Amino acid sequence: MGFQKYTLAVIVLAPIIAYLGIKFHETNETPKLELEYWGPGEEKIDDKTIKPFKISFQSSELKELKEKLDKPRSFTPPLEGIGFEYGINTDYLKDILQFWRTKYNWTERETYLNSFPQFTTQIGGLNIHFLHAKVDPVKSKGKQVLPLIVLHGWPGAVREFYNLIPLLTTPQPDSNFVFEVVIPSLPGHTFSQGASKPGLAPAKIAVLFNELMSRLGHDKYYVHGGDWGSVIGNNMAILNPDKVLGYHSTFCLASNFQSRIRTLVAYLFPRFFVDESLQEQYVKQFANFYLLEGGYLHIQSTKPDTIGVAMNDSPTGLAAYILEKFSTWTNKNWRSLPNGGLDNLNKVELIDHIMLYWLTKSITTSMRIYKENFSGEYMSLGIEKNINTVPSACAWFKNELLYFPKFVLKAAYKNLVQISHFPKGGHFSAYEEPELVADDIWKFVKTLNTAKSAN
Repeated sequence: MGFQKYTLAVIVLAPIIAYLGIKFHETNETPKLELEYWGPGEEKIDDKTIKPFKISFQSSELKELKEKLDKPRSFTPPLEGIGFEYGINTDYLKDILQFWRTKYNWTERETYLNSFPQFTTQIGGLNIHFLHAKVDPVKSKGKQVLPLIVLHGWPGAVREFYNLIPLLTTPQPDSNFVFEVVIPSLPGHTFSQGASKPGLAPAKIAVLFNELMSRLGHDKYYVHGGDWGSVIGNNMAILNPDKVLGYHSTFCLASNFQSRIRTLVAYLFPRFFVDESLQEQYVKQFANFYLLEGGYLHIQSTKPDTIGVAMNDSPTGLAAYILEKFSTWTNKNWRSLPNGGLDNLNKVELIDHIMLYWLTKSITTSMRIYKENFSGEYMSLGIEKNINTVPSACAWFKNELLYFPKFVLKAAYKNLVQISHFPKGGHFSAYEEPELVADDIWKFVKTLNTAKSAN
């Protein structure tokens, strides 16, 4: 009966898929996107100066935060026997707020967060913040320095990559190259200015970041991204295939028409298109994400400013929202634990993320990227119809939110050089497992260099 069912499904679906594939075929006509003005008021000429930046906040801002943390309202107690299934467990929230109030030292953290050189420059009317970690000229003597732009997502920040940076900028004895790393804050996220005008969607951000790399003197460069950083990085590769030497991602999405059809086919017939060890995960992941974890996606894609008011006014509310994402996105099985599994992560580092969003008052502007991405105007550009043609690598971590098999990815990435699978790690892999991410980036670029030398 099972074989008959599959046979019947193939007979029914095959002509439909063939027809749709012809009707909605992908295009190689890359859209031409120019640098636009996103700042307030009428367009002004950008100040292209690269200015040193240092994280620093007024004592009055820290005093206000302390006052708010010292006077929280009483929490609704969690249901009996419930962990994070209904959202953050308020018993855990009380504990981490107490730690934040009494043991978290912002002065020490500020010094640490300033440990890498940081800068700002104006692009498209926005002040864009970025870390710029160069290599030691003595240690890198005789090695080729390769520029690499590293892109975060939401609710992440450049903070995610502090442990990754030295793993990329420190020369390896068996490599003839080393990385110079540029890590921008996405517009509207922490220290990068948010847009004053609607429409700053991922591909438009890709234009800004290509300009950033050009301004730093890098006409050709590599890209790594996760979460929104993967979307923006993929757009950079699509829009600038002559400049992006390679695209590496820990969250390779496949959203053009052909890949969506293949996603459906693989879902219906996983045993034919998905590795046996990953079949159950692949089939269950869509219901798990969209039904159990996707509520935030709809809110932020429709009314980000409304939920933003609540979080921008309350550090407790902001902490609850961000921490819950770090819990279930790191490992969905932590959802059943009273502490959400967050005791497995460093409390100080988690609070670093919350502090950066709180002190910069940027949670609302950071969430607008969801709204812009799903706007009708942006979707009409047809970015998703394009296939990434640059050499690409996809690194999959065991607890990632969504996973796509090679069968699906090949429809979205024409030159898929490398696919890696790791037995641990989740959505914030560069933060959770920086060594694994760094090793995979090194491996990818070594492969490209070897192929280039052979030719």
